[in-house]
Amino acid sequence: MAPDLLHPAWGAPRGVRAAMSLRGGGVSAAPFGSLNLSFGVGDDAAAVAENRSRFAAALGAPPVWMRQVHGTQVLRLTAAHRGLPLGAAPPVADAAWTSEPGLACTVGAADCMPVLFALRDGSAVAAAHAGWRGLAGGVLQATLQALCEGAGARPQDVQAWLGPCIGPRQFEVGGEVLAAFGHAGDPPDPARFVPRPRADGSAAWLANLPQLAKDVLSACSVGEVTDAATCTVEDPSRFFSYRRDRLTGRMAAAIWCA
Repeated sequence: MAPDLLHPAWGAPRGVRAAMSLRGGGVSAAPFGSLNLSFGVGDDAAAVAENRSRFAAALGAPPVWMRQVHGTQVLRLTAAHRGLPLGAAPPVADAAWTSEPGLACTVGAADCMPVLFALRDGSAVAAAHAGWRGLAGGVLQATLQALCEGAGARPQDVQAWLGPCIGPRQFEVGGEVLAAFGHAGDPPDPARFVPRPRADGSAAWLANLPQLAKDVLSACSVGEVTDAATCTVEDPSRFFSYRRDRLTGRMAAAIWCA
């Protein structure tokens, strides 16, 4: 059974391929059913290995997995990353870029936002894992800098895709998130943070993660941004969601130069 994949609708450059896994088409049992791609959530390791094998076969390019820590480290993928042993410790990073054909920059997610990048000429690509911590910490800026410096390009030459993530009707946050984005002490912009006090009367807001990402990419002068505008929490048939289910699987988004 082939895994279920979402193909970004973003007019990718010639020679660039991208896909995001959905939750169907794997072998994991509940609550990880069925295409869980993470070894770190308590799922059976043999099932995860089979799911990853199916995902790689569906892509037609080997995904390079990372140990994500909600940071800003960017990994450059080279030919040396091909055929890494299955049991090898993955590199610690939350983003990757490459100009190596047929090697997929890959990030995992289950509410955090996968962000894919491609140069307009199709010569290099990148992927970033952007939860609120990484986004506030500068993971998108770091990814763009690594991609543009490494490939000799400008941000205006880049197009980006914001993948499915926790949406603005579901992402309840506290004051620490507003502070991380520089909104503490002032009435927040409702396009980014909508007040929604908790039942106990404590302050809380609904945060718009895609809009916060767009703010960053706009400030960096990225040429084109496409938003999938899809909430992982609100679509349990297609997406894993940590916020919704807590114990659950992980999806992955990948991009590569064919």
